[in-house]
Order: sequence, then structure tokens, then C-alpha cells
Amino acid sequence: MGALPLLVLMLVTGPQEPAAVGATGSQAKPPPEPQPDAAVDEIVVVTASRREEQLLNAPATMTVITDDMLGVAPSQSVTDLLRLVPGLNTVQTSARDVNVTSRGATSTLSDSMLVLIDGRSIYQDFFGSVLWDFLPVDSAEIKQVEVIRGPASAVWGANAMTGVVNVVSKTPRELAGNTVAIRFGQFDRSPPGGRFDGGGLFAISAIHAAAVSSRFAYKISAGFLAQEAFLRPTGVVPGTQTPFPAFVNQGTNQPKIDARADYDVDRQQKLIVAGGVSATEGIIHTGLGPLDAQRGSRLSYTRAAYSRGNLKVQAFVNALHGDASAVLLSDAAGRPLIFNFENHAYDVEFSNFRLLAGHHLVSYGANFRHNQFTLSFAPRGTARDEGGAYVQDTIFFSEHLRWIIGARADRFDVLHKVVFSPRTALLIKPRGNQTFRLSFNRAFRAPSLVNTFLETGFVNRIDLGAAGTFAFPTVAIGNEQLQEERLTAYEAGYIGGFGRTTLGAAFYVSRTNNMIQFTQTGAYTSGDPPAGWPLPAALLDQLSAAGRGLPSQFSYRNFSAVTDRGVELSAEVRASANASAFANYSWQAQPSPAGFPLSELNLPPTHRFNAGMSAEAGRFFGSVSGSFIDGAYWQDVLPGFQGSTGAYTLVDGAVGVNSPDRTMTIAVRGNNLLNRAVQQHVFGDVIRRTLTGEVRFRF
Repeated sequence: MGALPLLVLMLVTGPQEPAAVGATGSQAKPPPEPQPDAAVDEIVVVTASRREEQLLNAPATMTVITDDMLGVAPSQSVTDLLRLVPGLNTVQTSARDVNVTSRGATSTLSDSMLVLIDGRSIYQDFFGSVLWDFLPVDSAEIKQVEVIRGPASAVWGANAMTGVVNVVSKTPRELAGNTVAIRFGQFDRSPPGGRFDGGGLFAISAIHAAAVSSRFAYKISAGFLAQEAFLRPTGVVPGTQTPFPAFVNQGTNQPKIDARADYDVDRQQKLIVAGGVSATEGIIHTGLGPLDAQRGSRLSYTRAAYSRGNLKVQAFVNALHGDASAVLLSDAAGRPLIFNFENHAYDVEFSNFRLLAGHHLVSYGANFRHNQFTLSFAPRGTARDEGGAYVQDTIFFSEHLRWIIGARADRFDVLHKVVFSPRTALLIKPRGNQTFRLSFNRAFRAPSLVNTFLETGFVNRIDLGAAGTFAFPTVAIGNEQLQEERLTAYEAGYIGGFGRTTLGAAFYVSRTNNMIQFTQTGAYTSGDPPAGWPLPAALLDQLSAAGRGLPSQFSYRNFSAVTDRGVELSAEVRASANASAFANYSWQAQPSPAGFPLSELNLPPTHRFNAGMSAEAGRFFGSVSGSFIDGAYWQDVLPGFQGSTGAYTLVDGAVGVNSPDRTMTIAVRGNNLLNRAVQQHVFGDVIRRTLTGEVRFRF
């Protein structure tokens, strides 16, 4: 294990681009630039422009998590590492349920970030969210994680509204050999003032990779994670008199298998074929309350990619099958609501770039996506087609100034129109390793199938005191008139290398129009009381006037506009080849809604601070990190359960040792070492200290 940079926490933009194919087909390069010496110059990304470029030159604010960091991190979970990225809000609500949002409040079924694995989307079009347990690879297979902290629809299209996470895996040649890792641990789920109660977790993974010849290489990997349930909160929702409902919480089991084969046709042409299956079970928190995903819920995929020079063509199929039962909601017969879902997504895309006239680096591409749906809770939605094309021009005026301008047009059959997403960024480079950036972006999120075609009914309940608990029917209906959410963002950013230190800063203002929210759209009145209403009908009108009417219907609506503002600061120091440290701070202002009350929104933490360090001495290594997350407000799980979470601090750490020949690693990792009772979402589980042991063999 080489240098151990705990995290490359930086922003946007700077020097030398990769070779580009000119209009004549010959190799050409952009204007030459000075070669800086800061550590930031070593980072190459592919996500910002859908082609290789140095992080300093990217037209978006970015963070890169390297494989060195993955090896020594206190957690081997990608989502836990994203918690350390400035501007990202990560929330874990159950043993399997994690949601991540960039520059905004996180919610259950977070829907504004696009997540990719080697450029293949795992965003679920039917829910409009990301199920992170469907990442098919182990942390040892990850080369780096590239995070765009801000809009990226100009090249990625729909749902890259507030950011993109692209997990870039290692090639079979980079993985050559055999690796087996076993992790086992225990977490504290003791009730307040009660006796100790520990929950267990176990994980095993294996990778076999080989380069059969100078042209052909392959890898096969498999893994399994089993974890018991966390502790559920008790008492009442903070700031209310509403008690937390009691239900049997669930842990999770997550088997997965993945395979990939690479064939180099010649020095210019390469073919990749890959496929795999990831399965899950456990609690999914939604606007209809918790769902229990049943064993056998899975996402399988096949992918084929071809490249020739700068041209890249990719096609993939994502096949999702799942069954889930509602934990708290039942139908009129008193049976738990059952949700069955099937979604097949077929996607084909290409990208290319050329150097034109010596100083125009033009990137372009397109994709088409077809979805087939079979959803028990949205029976009227069966298919959806979407497609788009983009072009981006990087204009080199001099070694100190470049201008990036581009746009993408997308067509969705459900929207019956074309959505236009422009981008422009001015990069000012007083030195090769110093970049100032001014940028403007527009991005969007398309309504999910559930947003549009949801159709389900359930029994609601209210405590009427002496009159007892009253049950009444409520329906949830989608909205076929929904418009896409649109985000307009303005940003000023900086990144600079000073020897072994990298500094970054960003300030942004964004405005979201037509925000899609699940909200109550109907209430019972004296003229239309629910069957069996035991009290005077006029009371229903009084409850409605007080904003507490008995809900007869929920649906999705476009809300006018919300303005968000924030500041992100970061620093990383590579003290030596074997030691590094980082710190970052994020400030997110309270959202400013127009035309609707603030109570319709989740509110993000105002302040977030992360810091950490890592070091290696001979065969020994270690790391420690700390995070402070401010309080937040939540209103996205079932009526009556709105409330706030308090600020909390997490301290994580890891220590390990390699065998003299580096074929075996033993490590102990700990999360929430201070054992705080942390509730990251007002309706989420209570998460305390977790200690994990790991043994990894390489042969």
C-alpha cells in the first residue's frame, strides 16, 4: 500500500488535456501548458465532460476519492466515504437504506443525484431514486469515485440535477490475482438505560482476475453481506406529541456476483463485456412509510462497451425485480399493502471528442433509453422512452484562459417536449496549478413513473381520545400533468496547488423551479365525511381550517420555486509519501421557497465540518476522521411524523498491519467510536458504535 491520501477533497478545473483526434483523423493536442508540481495535478477524471481530463480542467466542482483512501478508510462503504465530501448530505435510515444528496436536503428516496458504475446508470426510473446496495463491486475493485458537486445535465441528461457519483472500477489487468476478504463485527443497539444488546454483521468477498494474453483479461467477483437490524427510536417524535410507531425492524442480506471480460482488438480498439446480479432485502423508507423489501429483490445487468480512439459506444440492460410489503399501512381488509415491481431499462449511448482548428476541443454524444414497467402500485404506467444529445466546446484562448460552452437536449415522451440544459464555464489560470472558475448551469429531473402513475389506497388512523382510534381510507394518486424539475445554478470556484497542499473553495446559488413534492391534496369535510365518522361532522371542517384535516388523498404537485445558497471550503495536505490530512467545511443556507410554505420542505444541516488524517509506517497503517453535522428538519415520511434531528458528531478510525510479503492484511475499523446515539433522519434507526475486524488475503 503506497501513499495514503485520506481524501482528495478539492474543487474543479486546470492543465493539460489528453490527446484528441482531429478532424483529419490524426493525433493532435491542445496548446501546451506549464507542468505544475502540486499533488492535485495527478488526478484525472472522466465524469465532468465524459472524457479524460485533469481535475484542474473540469468544468464542474468535483471531488475524487482514490483507491488508496478506500484501503485505509474506517468504513468500506462508498456512502460512508461520501459523508466526508463537502456539500454532500448522507443519511442512513436503516441497515440497508442510505440516501445521498448534493447541495440540498437529503430525503428518503433521494432523487436528484445520478449514480453510475463505469458510466452505467443505477438510478431507478420507477422510484426516481438510487438503491446503493445495487453497486455490484467490492471496495477492493474500485479505482476511484468521482463526485460532481453540482448540476451535470449538460452532458448526462435527466436526473443529474444536483450532482453525479461515478464509481470507476479497476480493469481485470489492474486486479490480476486472487483476493479474499472476510469482515465481521458488532454494533451497539442497547436501548437507553437498558442492558447491552449487540447486533452482528458479516461480509465476505472474493475476486479472481487474470490476464490470459496480451489482449484478453477477465475478472469474476462475488460477495455477501449480512447485518442485523439497528435499534428503533422510542418515545415521541422530537417537538411533537406523536409517538414513534412500533414495528419489527429488519436487517439486510446482500449477495452479489459480477464478471467482466476485456479484449484489446488492437492498440486503438477495445471491447468490454460485463454482467452481474446484486440482491437485497430490508427496510426502505418512503413517503408512504417504511417498506420491507423481500428476499429475492435484485438488480441484474449486462453491459457491452466498445472504444476506438476517442470514440466510445456503450449499451446496457438493467433488470430490476422486487417485492416489498408496507410495514405500517394496510388495505381495507387489514392486510399489509404489497408492492410488486419490475423494471427493465435498455440504454444505448456514444461519446466522442475532436480537436478542431487547433484550439477547439469539441465533445459530443447521445443516448436513447427505453423503460418497461410492471408495477402493482402504478398499473397504468407500462413504458417510457427518452433520448438526448449533447455537444461541448472547450475553447483555448491561451495557457491562462479557456472557455467551456455546451448544451444538451432531451426528449421524454411523458413530458411531450424537449428539455434544454446549457452549461458554460470560464476558467482563468494565472498559473498551471491555479484555477478560478465562473460557471452557469441548467439541469433537470424528470418525473419518475411513480410520480406520474402512482395509484394505491390504504387505511389511515387517527387517535380521537375518548372516542378511540378511528380508521379511514386514503388514496395516493400520481399526477400525469407534472412538469420536470428545473435547476438554474451560478457558481464561483477556485482550486490551487501549493507544493504538497491543495486548497479549494466554491460559492453557489441555485434556484429550483417546479419542485416535485408528495403532498396532501384532499381532506374529508362535513359534506363528505369518512364512513363511520363518530364525532360531529362540523369538526372535520374545523380540523381542515387548522391545517390538520383528515387526508382523503395524496398526490404529487409541482411547487413554484426554491432558492439554495452555499459555501464549500476544503484543504488537503500530503505531508509525505506516507502521511496526509484533510479538512473541509460546508455551509448551506435555509432554502427560500416562493409560493408555498417552508414546512413542505426538508431542511439541510446549516453547518458541516469534516477532518481527518492517515499515515503508514512500515507494515502498519492507520486513519482517523471526524464529522460534525448540524441539525436538520424532515417531513417526508407519513403525515404526523414531521420533526427535527439534533446536531451530532461522528468519530471514525482504523488501524491495520500488512504481512511482510504484503499478501495478508489485518485491520480493525470503528465507526461512531464515541458511541453517540445518532438518528440521522427523524424517522430513521438509532445508530451507535460499530467495530469491524477484517482479514484480507492476496495470492
